[in-house]
Amino acid sequence: MKLKSSTLRSFMALHTWVGLATGLLLFIAFYAGAITVFTHELDGWRRPSGDVHQEDKLARAQRLLDQVQAAHPHSHNLKLHLEAAEPVMDWYNEDYSEHRRYRLDDSGQGLTPAAAHGGFIHFIYRLHFTAGLPAPWGTRLFGLACVLYGLALVSGVVIHAPVLLKDLFALRVGHNLKRLWQDAHNVIGLLSLPFHVIFAWSGAVLAIGYLMLAPFQMLVFEGKLLKIIKPDLQTAAHVETQPQDRPLLPLTELLKRGRDQVPGFQPAEVTFHDPGDANAQVTLFGLVDQRMLSRRVAVALNGASGEVQGVDQPSSYSPGKRFLNGLISLHYGNFGDVLLKWMYFVLGLSGAFLFYSGNLLYIESRRRRQQTAQAWGPQLMARLTLGVCLGCIAGVSSLFISGATLPERWDPAVYWAVFFSSLAWAFLRPPARGGHELLWLCAVLTGAVPAAAWLGTGVSPVAALLDGHAHRICVDLAALLLAVAYARLAQATFRRGLNGQPDSVWALPAKGVATA
Repeated sequence: MKLKSSTLRSFMALHTWVGLATGLLLFIAFYAGAITVFTHELDGWRRPSGDVHQEDKLARAQRLLDQVQAAHPHSHNLKLHLEAAEPVMDWYNEDYSEHRRYRLDDSGQGLTPAAAHGGFIHFIYRLHFTAGLPAPWGTRLFGLACVLYGLALVSGVVIHAPVLLKDLFALRVGHNLKRLWQDAHNVIGLLSLPFHVIFAWSGAVLAIGYLMLAPFQMLVFEGKLLKIIKPDLQTAAHVETQPQDRPLLPLTELLKRGRDQVPGFQPAEVTFHDPGDANAQVTLFGLVDQRMLSRRVAVALNGASGEVQGVDQPSSYSPGKRFLNGLISLHYGNFGDVLLKWMYFVLGLSGAFLFYSGNLLYIESRRRRQQTAQAWGPQLMARLTLGVCLGCIAGVSSLFISGATLPERWDPAVYWAVFFSSLAWAFLRPPARGGHELLWLCAVLTGAVPAAAWLGTGVSPVAALLDGHAHRICVDLAALLLAVAYARLAQATFRRGLNGQPDSVWALPAKGVATA
């Protein structure tokens, strides 16, 4: 069915303005999200290649648990993280006003504070969901952006449906750079459409799911909806404490009883509710391969007796839990092996390119023909796009450098210093010159990541390769490839400024060409 030209123009306007309203936020979400696909693997990148034996790791985890219980006997909700090489325990104090996070010190006999939020890897994870804005408002803003993002997807499909097959693989290389960017934007958007639909849907549910339930809670279920779905949100009902103290079973025994319930289950996280009480509840979380979309497993035990109180595994999920956990798996890409993660990584970067290229196309479409002075709107959007997008790229690369060479408490300061400096630079310089310079900054910082790993670990890339340190080699190679890509873009931006149309925000001022 052929759409009326007025209808097509309406969808085009919807697609353009929704994309502009959400594009900068979603660029950060996609770029940071592409990296967080490898959250656990990245922890192994910045360490020397020697592995920690599982037995030594569990022994350190047991000493950590004992030390925390002895030093903080009134802590009721402890969380032990086992997925990294060094076990970490975190919890909130009784009034939830302070978040505490500890690991064993180098001697293995005392406690020392661990990095808040887990260091630079988890800072990037926070960027994915909040863009660095304070929670929960940053998360809610991202949820709204995902809803609007869904509208942009629908309108984009409607716009391109009439010529979908004809222009699907069209990449018209030539003097018309706007046409080339338009073709690249369209083909990447259409080929990765299923992924973007999943992300928009799952992102909205994960970020503002409770807010989306509010109308049903108040208007349909008369305030009883949360009580109805509560069993789907927990593994076992909470049991009230008893006026009787009993020690926890050894950690190895608790882990063994959890693994006995689900073959192939490897717990990565353990929560302790009311440890030291006769009704202490211990819940083990991890993944298992049962050839289903979701691989999440949870086993709840009585911490003192080891009695099994509840088991959640993919083969026995309720319909609601199967839907929610499946959506989470689709969002994070953790339902497959390493090849799937690399596919999500590439799709995440291509999604970031969609928002960057979409803004560039808007700016170019507003160009005043035959006029050197351009309108303030495209000028402002050009500077914002360069500052936010390239500032995010440079900031994330600087996080890898600081994560390898500096104490973890410096990570947020390093990112924000690079990000806001890039944003300020984009507003101080003409767009063509600022884009050229910021892209070179991205290339230099990203290319420095392998050197930072060498400096931080004392292990050269050649030694890491010979030792089979796969995480290190993959990160270093990816960083070098991205650095080359940013350098090529910087060169192309400069050439465009010299040789492109002079009536464009991307044209270099004539007086600055000789010194470029």
